[in-house]
Amino acid sequence: MAANPQLPRLRCARRTLEPVRAEPGSACWQGIEPVALRENVGGGAPAQATRVRTAWDAREWRLLFEAEDARPWATLTAHDAPLWTEEVLEVFFDPVGDLESYFEVEINPLGAVVDVVLRRTLSGWRKDFAWDVEGLVSATRMTPGGWAAELAIPFDALGAAARPEAGRSSWRVNFLRTDMPGGPGTAQDLSAWSPTRARTFHRAEVFGTVEFVD
Repeated sequence: MAANPQLPRLRCARRTLEPVRAEPGSACWQGIEPVALRENVGGGAPAQATRVRTAWDAREWRLLFEAEDARPWATLTAHDAPLWTEEVLEVFFDPVGDLESYFEVEINPLGAVVDVVLRRTLSGWRKDFAWDVEGLVSATRMTPGGWAAELAIPFDALGAAARPEAGRSSWRVNFLRTDMPGGPGTAQDLSAWSPTRARTFHRAEVFGTVEFVD
């Protein structure tokens, strides 16, 4: 399914990757321009900014999130806990591009992770929490202005069709954040690379495109 040309596009560079440390100053991230998230409903500047950088090598897709946050917080620590009810950074991605199913990975400031695959049904999206990103490596750290998270997603965990070829492969993707700057129990601020213009992130038709290049 072709993406709307008005939706965002990102060129993901092949790099020699370093160990996962959630360290924005690492050499592999230098020279890679970040993309910024926008407020999810209106498309303007969010209350607290988020930037995302991506890279890849023959083995994995690497993501670095940098979240401005005056008060990063979370309480959930279990794998596949409902992290989306607190503060969390997320990526949705469809390597096939038909938008009939997609993967979702979330990480919170404590380093807890949700990984799930969603499949389209007649009544909406069905979530399969039995699926895990086998070999996923992740890290978080507090920064002077907030927090950072890094994800290393092995291509082998996504099926044979997911492994990209430089200059020929692209995925449908959205980068997302749920922020609660007022603390537990307060209103959520939602932001996205490609805003869904709704109070939900689950609108696959507005995913942007990530192109894998050398």
